[in-house]
Amino acid sequence: MPPSERLERLSRPELSAWQGERLAALLARIYRRSAFYTRKLDAAGIRPDRLQFPADLSKLPFTTKAELIADQAAHPPWGTVITEPIEHYTRYCQTSSTTGKPLCWIDTNESWQWMLECWKTVYRAAGVGPGDRVFFPFSFGPFLGFWTGFEAGCQMGLHCVPGGGMSSQQRLAVIDAVGATVVCCTPTYALRLIEVAAEQRADHPLTRNSVRILIVAGEPGGSIPATRERIEQSWAARVIDHHGATEVGPLSFECLEAPGFLHLNEGEYICEVLERGSERALPDGQSGELVVTNLGRAACPVIRYRTGDIVVRRSMPCPCHRTWARLEGGVLARADDMVNIRGVNVYPAAIETVVRRFTGIAEFRSTVAWTGSMRSLSIDIEAAPDAPEGQELASTLSRELRLALGLSVPVCLVARGTLPRFEMKARRFIVEV
Repeated sequence: MPPSERLERLSRPELSAWQGERLAALLARIYRRSAFYTRKLDAAGIRPDRLQFPADLSKLPFTTKAELIADQAAHPPWGTVITEPIEHYTRYCQTSSTTGKPLCWIDTNESWQWMLECWKTVYRAAGVGPGDRVFFPFSFGPFLGFWTGFEAGCQMGLHCVPGGGMSSQQRLAVIDAVGATVVCCTPTYALRLIEVAAEQRADHPLTRNSVRILIVAGEPGGSIPATRERIEQSWAARVIDHHGATEVGPLSFECLEAPGFLHLNEGEYICEVLERGSERALPDGQSGELVVTNLGRAACPVIRYRTGDIVVRRSMPCPCHRTWARLEGGVLARADDMVNIRGVNVYPAAIETVVRRFTGIAEFRSTVAWTGSMRSLSIDIEAAPDAPEGQELASTLSRELRLALGLSVPVCLVARGTLPRFEMKARRFIVEV
């Protein structure tokens, strides 16, 4: 059994000891080499060589995205997290921030290879291996996720097919022509290809193609039951959810045996769940913020990084025999996406959970605006070509949203083709300043 697979089956005490050894080695390596973390540890009065892990994990200071952004603004363009001479860095990625300046992140060959190994774990859990042909239906930009997925696949002996610079119709044709068995994309784009196939290829539905697995990432949709069901039924393929972040790396993955749960790669990450806005650790089963330390990305590490991901952790063993903790329902929400509407906290994922129950809705957009001194929420929808009466659909959705959110939400039916479509992360939740 490969070392990475042995780590998946360690007992919880063995895993904790392994993580403690890795963390001690990481801190010894980066202290005095990363100016950012040297400042933080010195300011906290911490000497890494005097700590005992995992017991002393909570003594380490947190890292926030705001700190990283401020550090890069003060020390452009890379900031001071990096631990190697700049000429050792060979990779550049950046976050897909919708507001403000994106956070840029660079890797050495060593730290990049560490992420490829994490992605190989994603593939193995999905039952993907040599003989599979993997299609990547998007243009490769500075977005991290599927760069690592593509290169990890090549190293594993997968046949990786890029789909950049193509229309959706062309991508569907390539999937058929090469006999792709796996597609890696966002949930939004998996839904978009369903729509295009229905419009352009009525005589050749997606259920007749060769795809058996869709690995989706970049959005929470893969773990939203209604979104997952729509994708799986229309493609006649299994959805495997995965999540990570540019500054963290490929963090979690779904296995074939337990849909709706994301394994945390605890062989390469220490993952805590803390009460939102505090330092209190939460037991399994309680919703809190995911805090992550990556153990092998030494050239650009993050220590106790507050991800903003709202999750529920479960540590009981999985039917797949992995002992790593899992996130029930995947990433439930993003702390910074929450908007208060007339006293009700609303998350984009909660809206999508309701909307995707309606197969007659082709696309939607939520808008938060100011009405006087209070915020209001409204939703635009496009009806699918074969949907029932659109106005009735809008009224029914409004009633369901009121039941789910405890909030009256006006729903407006708009003409087909009005709302934007997306290849990568969708921007369906618009907050007007």
